[in-house]
Amino acid sequence: MPVPEVKDNFAGSVNRITLGATKDEGGTRSSIVTIGGAKNVVYGGCPEDAGETPVIAMDVLDSKPQDWPDALAEPYEDVLGSPADWAKKCVDEFGAELICIKFDAIHPDKGDKDADHAVKVTEEVLKAVGVPLVLWGCGNDEKDNQVMPKVSGAAKGEKCLIGTVQEDNYKSLTAIALADGHFLITAAPLDINIAKQVNILASDMGFLLERMVTFQSTGALGYGIEYAYSIQERQRLAALSGDKMMAMPVICDVGYESWRAKEAKAEDSPGWGAVTDRGPMWEAATATCLLQAGADIIRMRHPRAVAAVKKFIAEVWKNTG
Repeated sequence: MPVPEVKDNFAGSVNRITLGATKDEGGTRSSIVTIGGAKNVVYGGCPEDAGETPVIAMDVLDSKPQDWPDALAEPYEDVLGSPADWAKKCVDEFGAELICIKFDAIHPDKGDKDADHAVKVTEEVLKAVGVPLVLWGCGNDEKDNQVMPKVSGAAKGEKCLIGTVQEDNYKSLTAIALADGHFLITAAPLDINIAKQVNILASDMGFLLERMVTFQSTGALGYGIEYAYSIQERQRLAALSGDKMMAMPVICDVGYESWRAKEAKAEDSPGWGAVTDRGPMWEAATATCLLQAGADIIRMRHPRAVAAVKKFIAEVWKNTG
């Protein structure tokens, strides 16, 4: 006697968000990206329950990185000094669906660049590529509060994803994202309760839950991936169970975290294999793990890792959409 197929049925779903504004919508983007919509866990239910196919946002730093290992910098060696050319290469050669401008150089300890610098970079990248943008601050609250409102204004009307806002510093960026028509990244340090609280705080300011993407601090392979996976999984199950305050799509910062691991970049490591292979493999393994926990956007860096993860996404989500 055949065993009947058992399917989990959930009451809730992940919000759908469309990033980017075309000319008809008042922006300048030549493409848009829709994320979210899942009604079940990855591999669960029927193909229609899977929601939108996850996407990759490739990182572009606002100035030439000084601490990237050679294995990571080499594919970009001809464009590292020009964020616009860097972004164009990511889109044209490596198939980036989103570009994440990471404003590292505005950090007081990494160059202390001013708002004029950040605005110029934003405007140049907007002209260079037609994909939607993610605008990511430096992580220093005081400096982000000074600079990111100007960045937001420079991209007004483009429906970017901007952040991050946290429990202790959410008011300024939430207000400017609301005023300039952007989507908001709400952040938490691998804590589902804090994540929910940040969403509530932003919502209390009038920011729609349907315009938020949530970000939990990302753990890389060997450096907290199990805990990161567990938190992402719990967050997704909360959304599917009908918790509106946790129903946001998820973004993970895989590239930065993966390339911080010594195993990904150590040159002198007998028995570990070639460093040119290890780093991309570390990044790809971290990304595929978190995608299976329900991530919707993966921030990545190395083009070989991007290619491997795009292949994985195409295979797992091939019957969706």
